[in-house]
Amino acid sequence: MASMRTYGEACAAAHALDLVGERWALLVVRELLLGSKRFTDLRSGLPGASPNVLSQRLRELERVGIVRRGKLPPPAASKVYELTEWGMELEPAITALGRWGARSPYLPFEAGMGADSLILSFRTMFDPRAAEGFDASLDIHLGEDRFRATVSDGNLDISRGSAADHDATIATDPDTMVAIVYGGRLLEEAVRAGDVEITGDENEATRFLTLFPLPEQAPPANT
Repeated sequence: MASMRTYGEACAAAHALDLVGERWALLVVRELLLGSKRFTDLRSGLPGASPNVLSQRLRELERVGIVRRGKLPPPAASKVYELTEWGMELEPAITALGRWGARSPYLPFEAGMGADSLILSFRTMFDPRAAEGFDASLDIHLGEDRFRATVSDGNLDISRGSAADHDATIATDPDTMVAIVYGGRLLEEAVRAGDVEITGDENEATRFLTLFPLPEQAPPANT
């Protein structure tokens, strides 16, 4: 802690900001919530962070026990970064920030999202009421990233990987998915344009994409 900037308060909230308040720190945590990643994967998910800044944040987060280094088993044997159990406890805080930020009238959806941040937004915005009576398992392909999603009894379970048995597969890119789920683009138009490919039960896929309504927008500032 000696080399990190600090608010110098015993307040736990201030201390939490000492630990994760530096630029990019919480986004590094966000990128690791769905599993371990190599440095190159983190760079891909955080293209705005320079390699030096990203390395510094990883060192700081590792030093305070939020991130640790691991190694993939052979034949990969690559060094990876992962969250500690304590680091994983930050997910509710990131989810709450995401839901609060989604109410902003100035949210720049046109800036796009990475695959992991989009999937985490599904966890954040999932509406159990919209999922009433809906049970399905889907594979979601976002470029080279694969995720499996299961909706059952008003709950959503979504994680990295592919499901052995699934009702439908949705294949697209993150920007197109953002435009459909949050930007009002019609799924049918995106399919006709070749930007989305659905295999399996199209009705299940279509219903799934309606389960993530945005919260009511906060009023804009007076101008």
